[in-house]
Amino acid sequence: MLDESLLDTPEGLAAADRLGLLRGAAEAGARVRTAARHAAEAGVGDLKPDGRPRAVLIAGPGAAATHTADLLGTLAGVGSPVVRLAPVGVAPAAGALRWELPGWAGSVDLLLIATPDGTEPSLSLLADQAYRRGCTVVGVAPPHTPLAEAVDGAHGLFVPMATAPYDQGEPVAASSPGVFWALLTPLLALLDRIGLLSAPPEALEKVADRLDHIAERCGPAIATYSNSAKTLAAELADALPVVWTEGTSAGPAGRRFAAALAELAGRPALVAELPEALAEHSALLAGPLAASADPDDFFRDRVEEPPALHARVVLLRDRPIGGLTAAPAARDVALSHDTPISELEPEEGGELETLAELIAVTDFAAVYLALASGA
Repeated sequence: MLDESLLDTPEGLAAADRLGLLRGAAEAGARVRTAARHAAEAGVGDLKPDGRPRAVLIAGPGAAATHTADLLGTLAGVGSPVVRLAPVGVAPAAGALRWELPGWAGSVDLLLIATPDGTEPSLSLLADQAYRRGCTVVGVAPPHTPLAEAVDGAHGLFVPMATAPYDQGEPVAASSPGVFWALLTPLLALLDRIGLLSAPPEALEKVADRLDHIAERCGPAIATYSNSAKTLAAELADALPVVWTEGTSAGPAGRRFAAALAELAGRPALVAELPEALAEHSALLAGPLAASADPDDFFRDRVEEPPALHARVVLLRDRPIGGLTAAPAARDVALSHDTPISELEPEEGGELETLAELIAVTDFAAVYLALASGA
């Protein structure tokens, strides 16, 4: 059950935030600036690439690395394929995970290693394997870790991760907003330098400014009625989120939101891109999870019986109203099944800015839902 009164109690939210998730979301802009400075100090801006790599391989544990690969692949487009190297192992522990380069990887490929830990033995071995294959290696991880030494030994480029003091006190959640931006930002700067995407220093500064703006608008001191993240969290209290995305950049934001809801709030969520989502989820909205599926719910004992789980559409868009859009059809489908719908659309700006806004608002919403439901 969601404790909605907690949403408007900043002190209670702070007390419940043992993992520093709200601080991570609020300080995302500062993390971007620090990470961009670390990338510059590491020499990213001085690189003189000799053409584009054939492929970009990304290795790292957990949701942060997965979301980073997803977003970079979306932004890079078809210039060079971005391939995430999924680990294998018997447990998601640093010492149990194993990564391997694909057989075709060689001197024309780029290996990116991104981890908030840096003690994974297999990632250090992966850097050595890449060096022997002739791959260029770039690592982002906390400084003074075994991975930092391994990347240096592979004659690669190491960028110290922008960490915060509270990162060290508790296990870091893989979907933590601070961790995500600390890993992503240096890689954006790097891929901009080699020409795979556009993320110059001024664009990263605008991203940081937009994240600061969202932190002011969605922070714990802002009341629910004027706070889009708290409002979304309250709307999803007893719902199955059905996340529909429209626009290229909204896809990674929606997939990250679904993963954060599962990891942080313990809530299942479905995600699909419009217009295909209308066909993929039409049976779901017409089935037992539809809001109108249980007419006897009106007579449910509100004290003894838990509420039934019903679908709620969350529409994330990164394109302006008025263009070629499936949003009107999405609204019609949802309303025809008596399914409520929540919509998020960023303010105007560059591709990175609008993407940052969608990610920031949904990160705050996932954190609020986690804290207010006692997850």
